[in-house]
Amino acid sequence: MDVLKALQPQAVFSYFEDICRIPHGSGNTKEISDYLVSFAKEHSLSHTQDEMGNVIIVKEASKGFEQADTVMLQGHMDMVCEKNSDCRHDFKKDPLNLCVVDDYVFAKGTTLGGDDGIAVAMALAILAGDYEHPRLEVVVTVDEEIGMLGATGLDLSGCQAKKMINIDSEEEGILLTSCAGGLRATCSVPVRHKSKSGTKYELVVCGLNGGHSGTEIDKYLGNANIIMGRLLHFLETKLEYDLVTLQGGLQDNAIPREANANIIVQSEDMDHFEALIREFEQTIKNEYSANEKNISVYCENQGKTKENVLTPKTKERVIFLLNTVPDGVQKMSMATKGLVQTSLNFGIMRLRDNEFSLTAAVRSSVKSEKYALSAKLRYLTETIGGTYQEAGTYPAWEYRETSELRDIMVDVYEKMYGEKPVVAGIHAGMECGVIYEKMNGIDAVSCGPNILSIHTPKEKLSISSTKRTFEYLLNVLKECGKEQK
Repeated sequence: MDVLKALQPQAVFSYFEDICRIPHGSGNTKEISDYLVSFAKEHSLSHTQDEMGNVIIVKEASKGFEQADTVMLQGHMDMVCEKNSDCRHDFKKDPLNLCVVDDYVFAKGTTLGGDDGIAVAMALAILAGDYEHPRLEVVVTVDEEIGMLGATGLDLSGCQAKKMINIDSEEEGILLTSCAGGLRATCSVPVRHKSKSGTKYELVVCGLNGGHSGTEIDKYLGNANIIMGRLLHFLETKLEYDLVTLQGGLQDNAIPREANANIIVQSEDMDHFEALIREFEQTIKNEYSANEKNISVYCENQGKTKENVLTPKTKERVIFLLNTVPDGVQKMSMATKGLVQTSLNFGIMRLRDNEFSLTAAVRSSVKSEKYALSAKLRYLTETIGGTYQEAGTYPAWEYRETSELRDIMVDVYEKMYGEKPVVAGIHAGMECGVIYEKMNGIDAVSCGPNILSIHTPKEKLSISSTKRTFEYLLNVLKECGKEQK
């Protein structure tokens, strides 16, 4: 591949390209985990690999830095696997198809995995290089993108770090010092079928931007699943139809870009039905004219058929759930201007043989609000005869009033660039929260290079920002070592 060989810093982009050669979607991380172990062995570095595949690599302090506190460098090895509908990429076996245009690296038709492959690449470059630093513990986890499973199951009892630099942020010049907690919620209702004949249509909602359901939830982007629910309800008030299939979204933590359904309409209603689709599309285009320029709602005639469809009572429950679940921003912070406090995103919608399910990422920086919103979803689901499940609960990362690491990172940034960085919280779950809790309130800060449109096929990584961020990290580590020399 060697698409990135001319980019600087060469070591960082070389390791990043290695990572991109290895399929490493969430739940498929054994090969990338073994790659990290091989790296550690090649460089004669102490390391551990647990049963989940989490890897910890230790490098002793540079000469003269032995008395400084150990610093943890932390990131995750899995990536969100999203692709365009016309892309044939197989995330289970294919390497990413990398491209470089101007200042950006991206992957053709798919997510890039800069979140968080670039963190792993930077950490490996530091471990392999000859830089000044205190003792380092590089912690690389699995399955962050599907509920921080690796961090949750990770045993950190052997770690000595007093400071942690997480490299899982996507905006240069912003130092994150707190994050939301969250959980994964699944609302399921049982379904029954009957046989029905008529003309089958495919309904499609597409062209939406999508994005990260935490950091971009305040952009009020369209949710394809919720829009599809509105469409089905709109049609229900205008004519009779039967629902055959229904699905949308791929990840609970990604705002869904596409949803589709198959329905059966009777011949005498076809013209009216097609006119209603055009009417609904115009309504949605008007609503999202400011932030969803390419949204499209359309139908395609699939011909006459006989199919198993949902019974009327079942269809009613499905449409009710889709049109009553809360979605998006629920509350803004009263303490921090512009920061979302509580939200949820229904990222996955599936109609299976025996049930219909919606899966959401619930987030809040206030623990009681997180569980109150979850309780609301449970009550709503159980009211219509469904079942509700919580999973993947993770804690918030609380802001520390006193932070030596934050002070160092602010000072280094100001010396390098002549201005102070922004110190902020984020409305997204981060492994910092899990590790903060496990490590008794470890002094932690998160940073990273500019990565645009994460969790979408439009994801791209800034080359120049990666170079600056790597140099910044090296200077921060040097200063951390100086603190107690």
